[in-house]
This record gives sequence, structure tokens and C-alpha cells, in this order.
Amino acid sequence: QLHLAESGGGLVQPGGSLRLSCTASGFTLNDYAIGWFRQAPGKGREGVSHVSSTGARITYADPVKGRFTISRDLAENTVYLQMTSLKPEDTAVYYCAAATFPWLYSGTYLQDNDYHYWGQGTQVTVSS
Repeated sequence: QLHLAESGGGLVQPGGSLRLSCTASGFTLNDYAIGWFRQAPGKGREGVSHVSSTGARITYADPVKGRFTISRDLAENTVYLQMTSLKPEDTAVYYCAAATFPWLYSGTYLQDNDYHYWGQGTQVTVSS
């Protein structure tokens, strides 16, 4: 059974940093792409970042480019999202999700309806 578990959320001041973890079980990261999404209160779910199953393709949403970094530890079967220079507008529940993409995929890799398996989410609050 495929399972994803996020951790690392919390309360941080503007300009601070957090590292989120997404640990996978029941499958290996070599078989699935992993995406990070977030949902702020009263808003829809937004794609944040993605890493392909090979690790060769990485995607970032424009609001987080230059501030967030996605990485993988295959030995730990874990994907990380390092978040720096955090802003109040980064406040949201952050989710990781797993997907497989076809060879002829032409989307953004940050569309939530492309992802099949989801974690429970971790709260990130950026506030002074």
C-alpha cells in the first residue's frame, strides 16, 4: 500500500526557513514523481514544486522560485522541500503527492489532478 507522510511544518517568522520532509512507503522514489502542493485558508490547492522519478526534472512555481529547493534522499525514500526567505503568504497546509507521468505528458507537473496518492499534510505558518 502506497503511503506518504509529511513532517517538518511549524511556526516561523517572516524571513525564516523550514525544511519539510515527505517519506514514502510501499513504493520507491525511482518509480514515482513527487510533487509538493499547498492550500491556504479559503484558497484552492496550489502546486509548489515537483521532482521526477529519475530526479532529472525539477519544477518550481513562480512564487517560490529562488526561495524553495526540492531534493531527494533515495536511501531514506524521502523528498525534502527546503523553504527559505519565508513570507506570510507562504502560510498553508503543505502536502506531498505521488504520480506517474506518461512519455507524452504536456502539463506543468504542478496540477493536482495529475497526482494519485496524497499525504495528510503539514501546517506551515509564517507570522511575527
